[in-house]
Amino acid sequence: MNIKGKAKKIIPKSLLNLRHLFYAWLGSVIYRWPSNKIYVIGVTGTSGKSTTVYLLRQLLESVGYKVGALSTIEFCVAGKCKLNDKKMTMLGKMAIQKYLRKMVDNDCKIAIIETTSEGRIQHRHRFINYDTIALTNLYPEHIESHGSFDNYKKAKLDIFEYVSKCKKKNISLVENDNKFEKISILNAEIEHKKEFLKFDFDKKMTFGHGGEFVPVNINIGKDGLSFAIGEHKFKAPLFGEYNVMNISAVVTIARSLGIDWNIITKAVSNFRGVPGRIEFISEAEKEHNFQVIVDYAFEPVAMAELYKVVKILQPKRIIHVFGSTGGGRDTDRREKLGDFIGKNADICIVTDEDPYDDNPQDIINEVAEAVEKTGKKENETYFKIIDRGEAIDKAIKLAQAGDLVLVTGKGSEQAMVVKGKLVPWDDREAVRNVL
Repeated sequence: MNIKGKAKKIIPKSLLNLRHLFYAWLGSVIYRWPSNKIYVIGVTGTSGKSTTVYLLRQLLESVGYKVGALSTIEFCVAGKCKLNDKKMTMLGKMAIQKYLRKMVDNDCKIAIIETTSEGRIQHRHRFINYDTIALTNLYPEHIESHGSFDNYKKAKLDIFEYVSKCKKKNISLVENDNKFEKISILNAEIEHKKEFLKFDFDKKMTFGHGGEFVPVNINIGKDGLSFAIGEHKFKAPLFGEYNVMNISAVVTIARSLGIDWNIITKAVSNFRGVPGRIEFISEAEKEHNFQVIVDYAFEPVAMAELYKVVKILQPKRIIHVFGSTGGGRDTDRREKLGDFIGKNADICIVTDEDPYDDNPQDIINEVAEAVEKTGKKENETYFKIIDRGEAIDKAIKLAQAGDLVLVTGKGSEQAMVVKGKLVPWDDREAVRNVL
């Protein structure tokens, strides 16, 4: 364990979080309170946050807005984007305020910030003057980090409460409007929606069944998805039923900004695929007649959703490269992932993901034990390969025409965390190098 890791174990979490609070305040002062000069949309939830931010940025840019966006996937300022190489969603040490200042200086009108529960605990959202907050969904996850689902839910509620109390701005996106409204956007299908609706917002909008914007006539096929909201029909070259909800969130946010329905439907039809989210590596099918998908799914709910897409593709065999993270993340997901993938994939290759300070072989063994209990035989239908590159190489060499290789857990991430250090890594490039 490195010095930083040891310090985190010794110093009380509350004191460490006070340091984050200080940096949040200092950054806002040094960069001259940039969030007061730009419309700020926060996106939170258990899953779908990054995709929602990515798609919303595309839509707003297609309308003509200059936009900035910060997410797990990428950092963008006025059309210039780079993949997130920090292994962190909400950046610390004044970085968020620095990006907001860049957005303002580059005449961006809107900033979209993926806002996490862990970021809330560490005060990384503080001194950001939000205008809108959207919740994609809510279910048990990150329990080891928060201690319980109630604590996790409370962190999300705290974000909503914080935004509801942010100061209104005397600037507007719309002519003849002199103040931004405070708006909440909520997935109406979550069990605890009443708790989120209690906060004082100027406007409260909901999507999903039981909400204001309800997706119906949903169709998911090999070419993408289609659905309708009221009389408005949508088509998008994206996969997965969960993306219907992500797009519904984007549509709701767009309508909250007064964007015309026809403009929204056209923008949705032009959506590009999201990096590392059901990303097909085209070289595999072109050159070898099998498919490779790289996806971010790292927990059981997301994995189950991914396999719904896999079922539509109807591959001959599924060869799945996966692992589980260390660093105190939810360890109970290891057994669940091993069990689920062991039952649903034809060949499982268990490998390293992000061990942090843990022993990667111990994590692999724990996952593999669950795989073996499903009836898989070691070195026949499942393999333990600690080196992720070698694991991907093995999967590609095993693949035959009509097969599907899944590589999950990291998506478009640009690094692995090993003993406190960021080791450059990209699953997509690793696949291409083997092909």
